[in-house]
Amino acid sequence: MKDKIVLITGATGGIGKAAAMELAKKQFTVIIHGRNKAKTQQVCEEIRMITGNSKVDYLVADLFLIAETKQLIREFKEKYERLDVLINNAGGLMSNERENTAEGIEKTIAVNLFAPFLLMNGLSNLLKASPEARIINVSSNSHKLNAKPDFTDLQLVNGYNPLRSYGNSKLFLIWISQYLAKELKEQGIGHVTVNTLHPGAVATGFGTNSNLGPFMNTLAKWMRPFFRTPEKGADTIVYLATSEEAQKVSGKYFVNRKQARVTEKYYTTANEKLVWDYCEKEVSKVE
Repeated sequence: MKDKIVLITGATGGIGKAAAMELAKKQFTVIIHGRNKAKTQQVCEEIRMITGNSKVDYLVADLFLIAETKQLIREFKEKYERLDVLINNAGGLMSNERENTAEGIEKTIAVNLFAPFLLMNGLSNLLKASPEARIINVSSNSHKLNAKPDFTDLQLVNGYNPLRSYGNSKLFLIWISQYLAKELKEQGIGHVTVNTLHPGAVATGFGTNSNLGPFMNTLAKWMRPFFRTPEKGADTIVYLATSEEAQKVSGKYFVNRKQARVTEKYYTTANEKLVWDYCEKEVSKVE
């Protein structure tokens, strides 16, 4: 594993940091991403010190913004000639009040869907340059529990609530992963795989700043002590990044290292293609 290059988004805390730590111990070249430069730099140094791996680097970008995500892609390409593992871990659960980014995109779909879409496609040549590349997208069981898409209003201008928007974005992330896996297979590209996973309910800072209303805020606080550790939450990510079995599988969804069923409630090949095309159209609007 020592020559493998991995890029992990949202890796300054939680399961992203835990995965970065574990892969650094396995002598990967690890590039972590964060939004805050000082914090990202600090975590980079911490991983180097704890693991003894000097091949840990960092990139800074606000993945809520298409322009900054595209800049991150450019910076990565300037530094590296290939990418062996892309882990799209960065994500967010927003608050009760619907918010747009500075680019006019609803925040949940911006970071949970458009950013991974951009990174998968923008770094595709570097992934294809690897003899054995893996794309790992962190989804959620929320795609079963909370998704209720309106295919005429994917950004939920009407009918927004944070859990619905989050569930939709995680369902769409599974769909674009499946779509890309099929496209690669049709192109005869068997050495690049794309899989998704549910990490479980993990005791991290995720969602702690989200205002979900009095009841949900209290429930989340009460449940947090029962959640799994970041290391356990990162286990399936590390498994998908390193195991020989996972390299033989593409277009699947994993829970606790095992393939699991994706809800079929809203799925059609037409809807899957609609979401892919929508992502393509929206991200092309920003340089």
